[in-house]
Amino acid sequence: MAEAALFDTFARAPLRFERGEGVWLVTETGERYLDFGAGVAVTSCGHANPHLVEALKAQADKVWHLSNLYEIPEQERLAQRLVEATFADKVFFTNSGAEALECAIKTARRYHYSKGHPDKFHIITFEGAFHGRTIATIAAGGQEKYLEGFGPKAPGFDQVPFADIEALKAAITENTGALLIEPIQGEGGIRTASKEFLQQLRNLCDEHGMLLIFDEVQTGVGRTGKFFAHEWSGVTPDIMAVAKGIGGGFPFGACLATAEAASGMKPGVHGTTYGGNPLAMAVGNAVLDIVLEDAFLQNVRDVALVFRQGLAGIQDRFPEVIEEIRGEGLMLGIKARVPAAELTVAMREEYLLGVPAGDNVIRILPPLVVTAEEAREGLARIERAAEKLQSEKLKKSA
Repeated sequence: MAEAALFDTFARAPLRFERGEGVWLVTETGERYLDFGAGVAVTSCGHANPHLVEALKAQADKVWHLSNLYEIPEQERLAQRLVEATFADKVFFTNSGAEALECAIKTARRYHYSKGHPDKFHIITFEGAFHGRTIATIAAGGQEKYLEGFGPKAPGFDQVPFADIEALKAAITENTGALLIEPIQGEGGIRTASKEFLQQLRNLCDEHGMLLIFDEVQTGVGRTGKFFAHEWSGVTPDIMAVAKGIGGGFPFGACLATAEAASGMKPGVHGTTYGGNPLAMAVGNAVLDIVLEDAFLQNVRDVALVFRQGLAGIQDRFPEVIEEIRGEGLMLGIKARVPAAELTVAMREEYLLGVPAGDNVIRILPPLVVTAEEAREGLARIERAAEKLQSEKLKKSA
C-alpha cells in the first residue's frame, strides 16, 4: 500500500476525505461527517470557505513565493491589522505553531541578552503543556512521551505543576527570563488557567523583570469567543505565539510581541524562507476579514452556549460515560469515564469527528462558523454515542 511509504508516526483513522463544505467532510464514497475537530482547531472559517478560496486563487495567479529579501505588501497589511487588534507592536510570520513558539523563545532570550543578562535564558513552563514538536518545544512542553529517544532535553526549561502558584514562585531564580503558558491547555486536556492565576503570572513577571509568553496557537483567533483567549482575563502578555486558526487551513503562524520585548531582534538574528509568503498572507487577511467582523465573535459565544448547555445535559443523562465538561467558547472538552478512544470511535460511528487529548479528554473544536442548528445536530450524535457506551458498560457490570 502507498501508506507504507510514509513514516510510521501517525495512527490514522481509516477515513479518506475527498472534500469539505463548511462544518462537513465528505469521504471518497460520499459519507458525510460533522467535523467537530476542524483539523485540530485549524479550519476556523470552515472547509472551502468561498472568501478564503477566492483570496488564495487570486494570489496564486500573481506570485507564490519571494522570500523575505523583498517587501511583501500583504505581509505588512496583515501585521498592521494584528497590531491594531492586539497588545502587540511587532509581528514575525512563521510556517507553523512550533516555529511561532521557537520565535517566541528566541525573542525572550534575545531580549535579556541585549539587556546585558545572557544568563537570564531560563523559561518556566507548566506540566501538561504542549508547545510543539521541535527539540526546543518538546523541552518546553516537558512531556516524557515526546522527549523519549531524542537525546538530552534542551536546557533552559523548568517545569512546575499547572496552576500551582507556590511551586512557581519557588522555581523562579535569577536566571529565569520568562514564563510560558497556554491560557487553556489543549493537548493537556482542555485545562483552563484561571483569571486570577494569569494575573498572578503577570504580577510576578513585572516584579522579577521577566517576560510573559502566551501560547495561543490553539486558543487564538476567535476559538474561545474573544479574538484571543487572554482577553477574558484582562491580562496581556509581552510575547504571543499564534497559528492554527489564523490560516483557516493554510499553514502559517505568527509571533507577536511588544516593541520592548522584540527590541533584541535585530537584522540577521532570526529568519525564515517561507514565513510570510504571499499565499499565506492572502489567506490570513481573508481570515481576519471574517473573524474581525462585528457579529462574528458574538455568534461564536452564542453557539458555544448551545454546546455547553447541550453537553451538560448529556453529562447528566450519561454519568457512566461523561465525567466533566471543560473549556471556553468553541474549545470544549469531554472528560470521559470510559477510555476516551472508545468515545471517539463511538462518535465517529455516528459520523461525528472529535480530537483526543490528554487526561482522557475528547476535544470538541468545530469550525467557528458552526450554526446553532449544526451544534444541536452534533449534540444529538454525541448523545447517541454516549447512550450506546453507557448501555454497554451497564451490561458488563450487571
